[in-house]
Formats: sequence, C-alpha cells, structure tokens
Amino acid sequence: MKQNPKTVRMWMIICLLFSSGLAATENDRDFKMCGTWRHGNAPRNLNYDLTTGCTEIEISANESTLSVRGSITAKCTRSSSIPLNSNPLQSQSDFCVFWEPLLDLLIVEVNGKNHTLCEPNALQKNCCTNLSPGNQNNAGLYGIVKGSIRGDVITDNVMEKYAFDGQSINCKEQFCDKAVSQTSRGANMIENVVMKSNTTGHMDLPCAQSTIIEMEEGFTGLHLTLPASGTEARNMTPSVYLPSCLKSATKSKSKVVYTHYKARKLFQGGPSDSTLLDDVVGLSVENEIIKNLPEPVRIRFHHLPFPANCSGKCVSWDTRIDNEVNWRGDGCNTFNIDERQTECHCNHLTYFAILVQVEQKATVRHLEALTFITAVGCAVSLVSCLVLFYWLCKRRTGKKNQTSLVHRGLVVAIFLLCLFFILTGTVANVENKTACVITGSLLHYSLLSTLCWMAMEVFHTFLLVRKVFSSDISPCVFYLGGFGLPALLVIILLSIGDIYGEKKIVPSENITGPYRMCWMLDGDKSLLAHYIINIGLLAVVYLGSHLSVWHNLGPWFPRFWPSLRGYPLPLLYYQFLTRVFSHAAILCS
Repeated sequence: MKQNPKTVRMWMIICLLFSSGLAATENDRDFKMCGTWRHGNAPRNLNYDLTTGCTEIEISANESTLSVRGSITAKCTRSSSIPLNSNPLQSQSDFCVFWEPLLDLLIVEVNGKNHTLCEPNALQKNCCTNLSPGNQNNAGLYGIVKGSIRGDVITDNVMEKYAFDGQSINCKEQFCDKAVSQTSRGANMIENVVMKSNTTGHMDLPCAQSTIIEMEEGFTGLHLTLPASGTEARNMTPSVYLPSCLKSATKSKSKVVYTHYKARKLFQGGPSDSTLLDDVVGLSVENEIIKNLPEPVRIRFHHLPFPANCSGKCVSWDTRIDNEVNWRGDGCNTFNIDERQTECHCNHLTYFAILVQVEQKATVRHLEALTFITAVGCAVSLVSCLVLFYWLCKRRTGKKNQTSLVHRGLVVAIFLLCLFFILTGTVANVENKTACVITGSLLHYSLLSTLCWMAMEVFHTFLLVRKVFSSDISPCVFYLGGFGLPALLVIILLSIGDIYGEKKIVPSENITGPYRMCWMLDGDKSLLAHYIINIGLLAVVYLGSHLSVWHNLGPWFPRFWPSLRGYPLPLLYYQFLTRVFSHAAILCS
C-alpha cells in the first residue's frame, strides 16, 4: 500500500520529537524549544494564555504574532499580549521557550530579550513535565522554521504550530532522583533551583531541606537551625552561625541558602579508609564566591559517639576545584564540643561534612629497623638459651639440684617466648584467624611462663638463703607454678573468647603498611586481662624480690655494715634485680 508522503514525514517528526523528549527527560527535568520565527514587516506581538493543569502547551506563529498557550502550570494563570520591537527590514526572529516545572517558571526569549510569562515560584510538589510531541500543523510563508528541542532540529519546513502533551508527576521526587543520577553535580542542581525561587524561609525536598534568607543592610550575624518535628530530630539537625562579614558591603540585599542534605549518596567519594557522616551542609550566597572570611562560619554537627579508635574531622568539598567528590580539610578547623557534638569553623562557603577516620595515634617511628633489630636479638637469644640449657644440664650434680631445675625452667620459658615472638609476624601475614588466635595464645603463655619462672627464682632464692643449702620442696611445685599456672590462665582466657587475634602496629613512615602480629586484642576484655594477669604477675615478681632480699639480708646488715660502706645496696640485691627485671621490662612493654 502506498503511503502518503505527508503522513510519512509527520511520523518522522513525531519519532524525532519523541527521541529528543526522552533524551531531555533523561538528562534534564525542564523543557526548551527553539526555532526561527518567519514573519512580516508589520508590528509584531507575543501573545500568551496560560492556565493551571497538565494537558498541553502550544507554540505557534503567523505573520504578526508569536503565541504560547496551554494548560501546564501549577499556580500561574496569565493571559496577555506583549508588543515586540519591530524592525521593518527584519523578516525573521530567533526565539526560545524555557519551561522550569519545579519552579513554575516560563520564559520566552525573542532576539536575545527575555520575557518572563510566569515568575519563579516556590518549589512545586506536583508539576507538568515530560512534554511529548502532539499535533503539528504545516504553514505556508509565515511560521516557525527549524524548530528544535535542546538543539536537535525537528524539521527545516515552515510549521504553523507545535503542540506538546504534558504529564503530571511528583516533581520533587523526580528532581532528587535526577540530582542523584548527576552524582558530583547533583547538589549543585538542587542549590541552583532553590536559589532561583522567589521565596524565602523553609523549603522541603525528599533529598534535602533548605532555608533561604535575605541579608539586608545592618546584618549582624544569624544562627540558623532547620525546623524538625520532635525533640530528638531537632537535636540531631546541624545548626549554622552566619557571621556579619558574610554580607557584601556593595549590595543592599544578598540571598543566602543553607541546605541540609539527607541523601548522603549525593556525595559519595573521599578516602577509602574513612566514612562520611549522614549529615552534609551546603552554604552559598547568590552570585558570589565566598572565601577567606575574617570571621569563620560555624557549623555544629550532632552525631552518635565515635568508636574508641576513630575521630571526626571537618572537611569541605569545593565543586569549583574538584569535578569529582574530593573532601579536603583545608580552610576548616575541628572543635570537639563533646562526644556527640563537633563544630566546624570554616573561612569559606561550600559543602561541609564530618569525615570519620581511624586514628593513627599508635604509630611507631623506624618500625622496620626496630623489627629487624628485635628479630636479630631474638635469634641471638634463642641460640644463647640452647647453649645455656646444655650447660645447665651438664653441671647437674644430683637428682635434687633445685637451683639447676629453676634455671632450666626459666631458660625454656624464655626460649619459647623468643620463638613464638619471631613466628607471630609470619603467622599474622597468613591471615588465618584461627592460626593467629592459637599463636597469640602461645605467645601469651610463654610470657606468663617466663614471669612465673621468675617468681620461682624469687621463691627459690628465699628458700636458699633461709635454709642455707637446700629445701625439701618437690620439683612438681616448680613445674606446676612455672608451666601449669600459665596454661590454666590461657585456657580460661580462650574460653572467654575475643582475647587473642591479629594486632596492628602502624609505622609513622607508612601508615598504610602496618606490622601485623598475633597477640592480645585492643578490646575491653583483653585490656582487663592484660592489667590483671600480665601487670599483676609482674607486680608479684617485683614485690616478692624486694621482700625476699630485704627479709633475708636485713638481719645481716648490722654485722656486715662496716664492710659495705660505700655501697647504696648489697651487691646481691643489685645482681638479683638486674637479672629479673632486665627480662621483665622487655617482656611486658
């Protein structure tokens, strides 16, 4: 069947308009239709007839009149005619029609001059948008040439009328969805629209809340807090103080917008090891770039207490500098009011937030060198323990030589401590949680065993001095005290759980490359076990050594005091403490 060429051309126009409309809907929420008005030499007018509703907008032209009429507005109802400047020698004029549904704003531009048919209003919840092509009429000599939507030419033919059908939607929700899809520029879109509205006071969007004020002559500063329902919500809303220096001396009035963003996904970005709090505050002044303020803007954020190993830092993101979200600490000082409030003092206006990051306080200088020195020292200690153990075994002179037994027990405990200390870093890097828990518990066991054998040294020294030669204490008592008691304590801690695991030591030269070891964790239970057991055993050894020495040597002092003049303490006291605490200070540090 042969089709009418006019019908084919009409379908081509509709398809082009529809595809252009989809592209416009995907990228922008507003509408822009342009073309060239071919007219006569007689006086010309711009006629408009606008009513509320959402049916269609019709743009037409003839020899003397450019007309815009239809039912697409939310509140604007206007009908009038505007005389246009007529040049008898001019046979055509360029024009554009702009429709901003969220603000109920309609502007017609003819030969570079704007004519506002509907003034900007407050943000509308329901509006008419997603305009799609309707009926089109061809014309003869006068009409619209090269009609286009957002720069895409519909047809070069002369058309008498273009009609576009509207669709009523929840404009605020779609606007927030479009802003989110724009990622780094989404917040800019919101503030630009809010700034263009002709209202002041509070504005509410699904993704943000704004307060618009006008700074007039004599502005002395202002505290701002967005309205919220309920005491708890009010207490969690950021508050802002605007200093008097924010008002420009060259302008009688300046509009400032404070926006609290409830959709953090508008600001995704920043360091991978940090977290952005939910509240983001945007501050801007109409047609001005504010920086280097003599008195800072103060933004107080309310939040839940930070984790024990984390801290909050005030950051800002300047869209004029960074195309992508990049939070910086420049120009802002952080003041911790209490655990639930943080105040930012900033000398510029942009977007502000609190960045929560892990504190890097526990850093160690020259960690790599210290680790190497420790490994070499432990290796030397291992060899020394083997040699000493062999020598102690060779010099045994009897089955009941308890001195040799106690020395051998202490040597074995120190050997195990050095061995597991060398292995702990290797096992931690394997990243096997179970293996790290086992290695950490064995390292703790060897430490406790070393301390317990030191206590056995104190006890045995007391017995030797008290009974002069030997004692009748069974060797099992020493074995149970040196090896059995630490095993019991470690088993109890393992049954409690969350005591042992991977621990990180961060070097100051490279905080991203920590040294990992299997040891006691930083939790409350681990700290409690450390202070009660580790520090407790060390205190027992320390106090026991003092009491033992002074108890045994005290009665001898009057007899031998003349020969000890010049010595602050007995030589035996020095030798014993040096042997005990040279190990204890290293092991418990």
